[in-house]
Amino acid sequence: MDSIKSNEAFLLNGKNDAKVVPYPVPPNPASNEVLCKALAVGICGSDIHYLKEGRCGNFIVKEPMVLGHETAAEIVAVGSNVKNFRPGDRIAVEPTVPCEKCEWCLKDKYNLCPDVKCHATPPIHGTLQRYFIHPAKYCFKVPDSLTAEQAAIVEPLAVAVHGCRRVPIKKDSTVLVTGAGPIGLLVMATAKAFGAKRVVVTEINEYRLGLAKQMGADEILLFDRSTTEQQMIDKIKESFDGNFPDITMECSGFGGNFRIVMLTTKPGGHCMMIGIGPADYNLPIAMAAAREITILGAFRYRNCFPEAIDLLATGRVNVDRLISHRFDFKDSLEAYETAASGKGIKIIIKV
Repeated sequence: MDSIKSNEAFLLNGKNDAKVVPYPVPPNPASNEVLCKALAVGICGSDIHYLKEGRCGNFIVKEPMVLGHETAAEIVAVGSNVKNFRPGDRIAVEPTVPCEKCEWCLKDKYNLCPDVKCHATPPIHGTLQRYFIHPAKYCFKVPDSLTAEQAAIVEPLAVAVHGCRRVPIKKDSTVLVTGAGPIGLLVMATAKAFGAKRVVVTEINEYRLGLAKQMGADEILLFDRSTTEQQMIDKIKESFDGNFPDITMECSGFGGNFRIVMLTTKPGGHCMMIGIGPADYNLPIAMAAAREITILGAFRYRNCFPEAIDLLATGRVNVDRLISHRFDFKDSLEAYETAASGKGIKIIIKV
C-alpha cells in the first residue's frame, strides 16, 4: 500500500457534529477482499437520522463513525484469492455483509441475518472516505456505460428490486405506490420495468410527484394533510377505473399510508410494506383478513445488485432525474445539511 500516502473520511462524532478529517490508510486487502477508491456516494435517509438524532431506530451511534453506504468505487488492489476483479474495475458496493453461517444465510435469506454488518450502521464505518476495504463477494462490476453517479444509485435501486420481486408483478398488473421519495420513485420505475400495466403514485409534495410523472408513472395523485382517508380511498379507486389495484407498495413511511395501502388493495391482492414507519399503528387487520390480502414486508435486499445494474445498463430504469444535487467531498457537511433540509431528491457526493 505504499502508493497510498493518506486517507480522509467524513466522520460523525455526535449529533450535528461531522466533518471531513484525516483518516487511517486501509491495510492491504485480505485474501478475499478488495481495496476500493470511492468515486461517488449517495446520501440516504438513515444517514440524516444519524447526523441529526445520533440514531436510526434501534441503531445508536456510541462512538465516532464514518457515514455513507450508497457507493460507487474503483478497485485499487485485490487479495490473493480474488480472481474476478482487477485494479481499475469500477464497482457498485453492496454494503451489507452477512455471517454466512446462520439459518437465514444458509437458506439464502442473508438480508435477515441477525449478525449482518452494514456500512454506516453502528458500529461499522461507512464508505464516505477516499479508500476502504470490502469483501470481493459483495462488490459488483458496472459497465462503462454507467457513470459513477448512476452506479452509486444501484444500492437504493436494489431496495426497489427486492420489494418488487416479493410481489407478483405481471404484464397486466395494476400497482399503487405511496410516497415519491427516492425509494418510491425507484419502486415505481422498477414496477414499470417489471411489466406493470398501470402504476399510480401518491404524494403530498408536488415537486416529487412531477418527477414521478417524468420517470414513467401513469398517473399521479397529489394529497395534502387535510385530505381525509375516505377521500384518498375514493380518489385512488377512481384512478384505477373504479377498481382497486392488484398490488400496493408503501414507500413513504407515513403511518396513515400503511392504512391506505391495506384499505385499497384488491381482494386477493398483495400489499408490500417498504417504508419504515412507526413501530405501532392502528391498522385495519379484520378488513385485510376478510379480503384475503397478502401483507408482506421487505428489508434491504438479497441477490439484487446484478439485476439493479442490468436495469440501469439496459435503460429500463433511468435515474438521471433522481439526482438533484452534487457536492464535492470537501463539502460533505453542506451536502448532508441540504439533504436534511428536505431539498431535492437524491444527493450525490463526488469523492
